[in-house]
Parts: sequence; structure tokens; C-alpha cells
Amino acid sequence: MSTSPDAAEQAARDIADVPAVEVITAAAVHLMSAAAVKCGLAEDAEEQGHLDLDEARKLITALAALVTASAPDVGNVHARSLRDGLRTLQLAFREASVIPDAPGDGPGEKYTGYVAPTGDA
Repeated sequence: MSTSPDAAEQAARDIADVPAVEVITAAAVHLMSAAAVKCGLAEDAEEQGHLDLDEARKLITALAALVTASAPDVGNVHARSLRDGLRTLQLAFREASVIPDAPGDGPGEKYTGYVAPTGDA
């Protein structure tokens, strides 16, 4: 499928009008959604064969890097929401994993530090 020069120019103009914070948060939401499915958080994910912790680890690590690197630029409100979603995924991964990672070795923890379940040290 070939894109006409006019369509490509229009797409570039459309992208140019989108603030960076929106592009960053959209990318983070895509990573979160994919990781949630791979962690088995989607309805019937396990029965449908979507549970894949190896893939989830990669997605969560990429998300952690993005959230950590972009936090100073996206503002506190956006960063807090992204960090909350990331933490939820990290905890879901720990819960879904048969062989637990050592503290600090979980997905994304090289960027976030150890994410302890509530009541854990």
C-alpha cells in the first residue's frame, strides 16, 4: 500500500500538532495494555492462551524505562498515574509468576527499585 505525498504530509502535520506528553502517555498506555494481557489480567486471558510472562517482562521493563525517563517532563499528574499503572503490572507479574524473582530482579525493577507487595518488606 503506497501513501500519496499529500497524505504523508497531512499525517506529519497531524503528528506535529500533538503535544509530546500525549505521545508519551499514549505509548505508555499501549505498553500497559499489552502487558496486562500478557500477565493474564484480561478476561479469559489464561484460557485463551494470552498469558505469556516472558513477553510481559519485556513490556513491563520497557514501560518502566519510559515512565522513569519521562517523569520529569510529563508532569506530576501524568507521571503519578503512569507509575501507579506500572506498579500494578509489576505486582500482577509477581503474583502470576510460579518462580518468584529476587527483590530488585522483577520486570522493570532496575528502573523503579523493588516493588514489594503490600505487607511485604
